[in-house]
Amino acid sequence: MTRPIIRLALLLLAALPCFSFSAEAELMIHEPYVRLAPPNAPATGAFMVIRNSGKSDRQLVKAESPVANTVELHNHINENGVMKMREVRSIDIKAGAQAELKPGSYHVMLIGMKQALKEGDTVPITLSFDDGSKKQINAPVRKLQTTMPASKGMEHGGMKH
Repeated sequence: MTRPIIRLALLLLAALPCFSFSAEAELMIHEPYVRLAPPNAPATGAFMVIRNSGKSDRQLVKAESPVANTVELHNHINENGVMKMREVRSIDIKAGAQAELKPGSYHVMLIGMKQALKEGDTVPITLSFDDGSKKQINAPVRKLQTTMPASKGMEHGGMKH
């Protein structure tokens, strides 16, 4: 009787790495980038889309990068009509959905830059999730578009009056 239980336990232990791998494969990082900051700026933001193809809700709980002294998860909030940035403990990634880390919303804040970043540089960022898994990404540094493309804004109806 104990031999079948031991065999079953060994089979389950052998299968654990497979479960860990499949859970990790459920989270995919798309279009990561770091905003190009002005020279001598003490901080900048990293943005991306995190897709969760799994059946369980997940959370991004931490980010790290060697280019900054401090890395925090942030969100913008409207406090009495004033937009403010605040650190958050985690960012939810619902099952079968995605979390968009974008300007004016959730993002990764890189604070105390150890080096000046140039457009085209690549910033390594390690993302940690609630199940203990980690993903390393390389986010290119790029300028944010500050003007609306002519094809969107100049057509009749493109501007709301």
